[in-house]
Amino acid sequence: MIRTSPPFRADHVGSLLRPLELREARAQRERGEITAGALKALEDSCVRAVIKKQESIGLRAVTDGEFRRAFWHFDFLEGLEGVESYIPEQGIQFQGGQTKPRALRVTAKIGVANHPMLDHFRFINEHAKGVAKMTIPSPSVLHYRGGRKAVSEDVYPNMGDFFHDLGLAYRKVVADFAEAGCRYLQLDEVNFTYLCDPEQRQMLRDRGDDPSQLPAIYADMINTAISPRRPDMRITMHLCRGNFRSMWIASGGYEPVAEILFHKIGVDGYFLEYDTERAGGFEPLKLVPKDKAVVLGLVTSKTGMLESKDDLKRRIDQASKYLDLDQLCLSPQCGFASTDEGNLLSEDEQWAKLSRIVETAADVWGTV
Repeated sequence: MIRTSPPFRADHVGSLLRPLELREARAQRERGEITAGALKALEDSCVRAVIKKQESIGLRAVTDGEFRRAFWHFDFLEGLEGVESYIPEQGIQFQGGQTKPRALRVTAKIGVANHPMLDHFRFINEHAKGVAKMTIPSPSVLHYRGGRKAVSEDVYPNMGDFFHDLGLAYRKVVADFAEAGCRYLQLDEVNFTYLCDPEQRQMLRDRGDDPSQLPAIYADMINTAISPRRPDMRITMHLCRGNFRSMWIASGGYEPVAEILFHKIGVDGYFLEYDTERAGGFEPLKLVPKDKAVVLGLVTSKTGMLESKDDLKRRIDQASKYLDLDQLCLSPQCGFASTDEGNLLSEDEQWAKLSRIVETAADVWGTV
């Protein structure tokens, strides 16, 4: 049951814990104590090292650990024309704390020229022996956080035009990544899972959005973003319920969005959070089409506790009751550092978890 294209039997979401020296250098750069060139040189060195580390434990697809970003989403979205960042009164609220204050708003027509993260991918591709994987936030992220209030009514009196332009801007970025050699692209899509949480759905109603309409709107925008594309380019979608300093935002199984998620969005596979009961059961997997893969996020990135191979195999077996084993893969439920700060575990614990995924996949499928 060898998979010849991504996602692979043993895979990971993308972000990795930043080395302390890199975090300190970024803080120095913010204070004006080192140059942008000095920071980039250190980033380059750290990325080369983390690529080698991923390859050394047997991962077939590697990322740059998102080492060049402060946030998993803000840094990319700021690279779009018409989007600007600002400091709000408070950060994003998680169960137990908030992120540093940072937000986005749309002040002009959405577009894109030469996105700066294309160079980030080229660097991975240049140094990876295997498959270079690129991760970017889903286009829905630009809307979900702020809604209508974050989009200038002077620029976009009709929100349909905003969604259309955002989808087209992403389409150009996807095409540019393909032109740069990217054959494995992941969209980080947290909002479909937030739409499974009753509290999040009420928050949307309170601000004037209809949560029952958003899945279809987001699906159309994502399809615009990824279609058409090269036939040899694999695009996956990662879904989780929030990840910051080992905290979370949402709860709820995939049932409210499963039909649209699995049947209306043209991605090749899904990274699905399944490390706690907050994600619900495996029953929605029975709706996944035969031509799509599901990467089971059974290994938590939020704590250092190492899962046993027996427990992972047992849960993979449970999932296979709803989706054929040949369509399944294994990964952590999320990245290890969605922001610069990272989750509350050590680098050694992080690598032990990724190694356990590789070992378990080899036992279950005979390959990674």
